[in-house]
Amino acid sequence: MFVYPQSYQVIVIGAGHAGCEAALSAAKMGFKTLVLTIDLDHVAFMPCNPSLGGPAKGHIVREIDALGGEMGHNIDATMIQVRMLNTRKGPAVQALRAQADKKKYHLRMKKVLEEESNLDLKQGLVTKILVEEGKIRGVETATGIKYLGQKVILTTGTFLRGRIIIGEKTFEAGPNQQLSAKELSRSLQENGFTLKRFKTGTPPRVLGRTIDYEKTEPQPGHSGSLFFSFMHEGREGIQGQLPCHLTHTNPRTHAIINENIHRAPLFSGVIEGTGPRYCPSIEDKVVSFPNKNSHQIFIEPESLSTQEMYLSGLPTSLPEDVQFSFLRTITGLERVDMVRPGYAIEYDVIDTRQLNLTLETMHIEGLFTAGQVNGTSGYEEAGGQGLIAGINAALSLKGEAPLILDRAQAYIGVLIDDLVTKGTEEPYRMLTSRAEYRLLLRQDNADQRLSPLGRKIGLLSDNQWKLFQEKQQEIEMVLGLLEKIQVKPTPEVNEILQEKGSGGLNKPVSLKEIFRRPEITWVDLLDLEPELPKIRKGVQEQLETTIKYEGYIERQKREIEHFKKLENKLLPDEINYEEVPNLRTEAREKLKAVRPRSVGQAGRINGVSPADITSLLIFLERKKRND
Repeated sequence: MFVYPQSYQVIVIGAGHAGCEAALSAAKMGFKTLVLTIDLDHVAFMPCNPSLGGPAKGHIVREIDALGGEMGHNIDATMIQVRMLNTRKGPAVQALRAQADKKKYHLRMKKVLEEESNLDLKQGLVTKILVEEGKIRGVETATGIKYLGQKVILTTGTFLRGRIIIGEKTFEAGPNQQLSAKELSRSLQENGFTLKRFKTGTPPRVLGRTIDYEKTEPQPGHSGSLFFSFMHEGREGIQGQLPCHLTHTNPRTHAIINENIHRAPLFSGVIEGTGPRYCPSIEDKVVSFPNKNSHQIFIEPESLSTQEMYLSGLPTSLPEDVQFSFLRTITGLERVDMVRPGYAIEYDVIDTRQLNLTLETMHIEGLFTAGQVNGTSGYEEAGGQGLIAGINAALSLKGEAPLILDRAQAYIGVLIDDLVTKGTEEPYRMLTSRAEYRLLLRQDNADQRLSPLGRKIGLLSDNQWKLFQEKQQEIEMVLGLLEKIQVKPTPEVNEILQEKGSGGLNKPVSLKEIFRRPEITWVDLLDLEPELPKIRKGVQEQLETTIKYEGYIERQKREIEHFKKLENKLLPDEINYEEVPNLRTEAREKLKAVRPRSVGQAGRINGVSPADITSLLIFLERKKRND
C-alpha cells in the first residue's frame, strides 16, 4: 500500500459541478486541496441537458456567483444561446437560461482548476474512505494509493453503484458509460451510512444534419446584455447565438411506445430506483396521460463543434430499436439518425437526514457531501451545495463558525434546509414554489443578499467587491434622486403620462411615486426628467422591482422577522428530547434523528406538529430559568 507523500487539507471526490465548486472554494480560501475524478476528460461534464438556469435554478447560479463561485463565469464564457424566461410574469420567477457549449464548458472549467495554485487535479477511482475514531483521515483508490486529508468532500454524482439501463440490457457504469463507483458505496455502508436508490434518465442524441428544421418552430435566443455573473453586467451580449427548435410527439409516437410498453424497464421491474417527478421519461408521460396527444420536444445544440443534438423532453430507457422507431414519427425527425440512445441510470444516494446544515455528516467528523449524492437533480443544485461544502470545510479548518444560509437568504439555503430537515424520497429539484420568501430571493438582487458574505469569507475578489460597492452606491444615489425630484402637474407632463397609458397629475409628486406605476419604465422617467443619470441595466432592474413591489417586499420582510425569531432560538447540542414533556412519540423520534439546529428548523421536520413546538419552547424557557 502506497501512501501519497503530499498530505492535503481538503480532498474532493469527484469533479462534477459540485466537486468543482467545492474544490475551488476551499483552495481559494487558502487550503491545499486535491480533486480525484474517475476521468479527467469529464471534468464539469454535462451528461444530460447542455444548459444552465431556468426558474430557481438560474437563481442558484446567480447566488453561486454572488458568493464568489465559478459556475456563472463558466457559463457566460461558453454559452451559445441565452434567454430570459417568464418575462410576462413577476420578477420573483424571471430567470436566465443558457445553452452551453458542453465541450467548451468542460475544457474551461478544467483549465480553471488546473491553474488554481492551491489545487491538485488527479485521475483516480476512490474505493474507500479512511476513518479513525469517528474522524475522516483520507481516501483510498482502486490502484491502492492512500491520500491523507483533514477534510473530505464526497461529490460522486450518479456514479455510486451506477447502472445503465437500455431496454432489456443493463450494465454497471456511470454517465456516458464511465466506470461505476461500486466499492465506495460499500465503504459508506460499512461506515454506518444509510443509502437509497434513485434513478434518472437522458434522451437520445441525434445528428443535426438529418433534421428537417423547416418543419419545426425556431426558438431563438434573446439579444442584449444577458449574463449570469454580476461581473459581466453591461457587457455586449453574445453574438451568433444558435437557435433551439420546438417539435412535438404525436399519436403515432405514442402508439409505438404503447405497443412496446412491456419492454420498458420502468414498467417491467428492471428499474428499482425512484425517478424524478419533474422530468419523467416519455414512456411514463404516455402512460400517465393517455388522453394527451402530444408532448413538447426541444431540439437543443450540444456544441459548436459537433452535430449532436439533445432532445429535451424525451428521456427514455426503451430498447434502442423502439427509440429509433418512435423518433422517426416526430415532425422534423422523419429521417433522423440516432447517434446515441437514451438510457436510464440507477445510483446510490445518501439519506440526507444524516447531514448537518453545514453539509458535514453527523457521525463522521470532517466528511462532507454535496450534489446528486445528496439526492438532488441538476447541475445548479449540485454547484450550490458544493460551494457551501467547500466553504464550510475551509471554515472548519480555520476554526471559524460555519456558513449556514437560511431560507430567507438564498435558494441555496432553501435547498439545503429541505434536504437536511425533511430528506427526499425522489430526486430533488429546486422550484420557485419551494421558497416562501421568493420575492426577496430574486436573481437580480443575489449580489445584495450574498456578496458581503462572499467577501467576508474571502472568496470575492477585490475587483468583484469593488464592482459590487460601485453598484450599491449607484442604487442609493439614484434612489435618493427619485425621492427628491418633484414633478409638477404641467400640461406637458400630463401629456407625456397619458401617452404612456398612465393617468395625469393634479399635484406635485416625486419621480419615485411616478415610477411606482406599473406602466411606467425607466425610459419613461427620462422623458419626464432628461437630466437623470445614465445607469446600468442591473441598477434599473433592482430599482424598478424595489419601488414597484415596495408594499409586498415590506410585508415579506415582516414575515421574515417572525421566521428569524424561531431560527435564532438555537437548540443546545446536548438537549435530551426524552426529557421534554408532552412531546408525541413520533416527534421525539424525528427530533432525535435530525438533531435540528434551531426551533425554526425543528418546526419544518415532517411529523413535528405546532403543539410539539409549543412543548419544546416551554421546556427551553423552564430550562433557561432553572439555569
